[in-house]
Amino acid sequence: MRSWGIVALTIAGVLLLYLLIPKGGQGIVAFCGAASKPALEAAAAAFERETGIRVELYFGGSGDVLSRMVLSASGDLYIPGSPEYMTKAIELGVVEPSSVRVLAYLVPAVIVPKGNPKGIAELRDLARPGVRVAIADPESVCVGEYAVEVLKCNGLYGEVSANIVMYAESCSKLAALPVMGVVDAVIGWDVFHAWNPNETEIIHLEPSARVPKLAYVPAAISRYSKNPDAARRFLDFLSSQKGRRCFEEAGYLIAEEEARGYAPRADVPKVVSDEIGRE
Repeated sequence: MRSWGIVALTIAGVLLLYLLIPKGGQGIVAFCGAASKPALEAAAAAFERETGIRVELYFGGSGDVLSRMVLSASGDLYIPGSPEYMTKAIELGVVEPSSVRVLAYLVPAVIVPKGNPKGIAELRDLARPGVRVAIADPESVCVGEYAVEVLKCNGLYGEVSANIVMYAESCSKLAALPVMGVVDAVIGWDVFHAWNPNETEIIHLEPSARVPKLAYVPAAISRYSKNPDAARRFLDFLSSQKGRRCFEEAGYLIAEEEARGYAPRADVPKVVSDEIGRE
């Protein structure tokens, strides 16, 4: 009886996984980091109106959606929230390296609830007693990894980590925390404020603070794609003037020069792979 129970649980688990995997049908599926959610939703809707090709967007932490792609061997595009995760996808053989495009830039910033009740003015203020801080999970969400690096580069990780009360599972969940008032500040992307302009305020990192690197939203065609022609059309749309306008209207920075205005000494990581290096 016990063995039959194990078999039943295994079958149930496989069925659940199948149901959770997005199905492209005649359209395409994109696995996306939640950092680009508002812009991609607008772009997918515009693309579908223009071409009739349906785009199904699956959002989550960049590491989580990459794992789902590998586990299911499915998806037509991968759009993470940082170049590091695109490099991982290339190393795993998940995407076509030559198809990588840069869609928008992301700058680390501190986001606080409207009115800034704790009077946060600079990064060091996050170490004050009683300040409730949240970051994203650095193991699976790009902005969490960037937050840890910012704190370490400024010698504040030990002090601020004592005030971290939550680790969010995705960018969208992190961005919602100051809106709900459950934390006093989050270290996130600058665009989080544009998502909730009436409920939050943004504290750009002071000029004396070191921002080790900027992030950007890359996109590439998946090697699992069942509809590569449609996937390429959507990728072309995203990197076109119409697609970039969707990002710009959602508050994203679409030029590296704009991003460097907030962090002039920051590095801009490149997507790295042996295959790209040979091209």
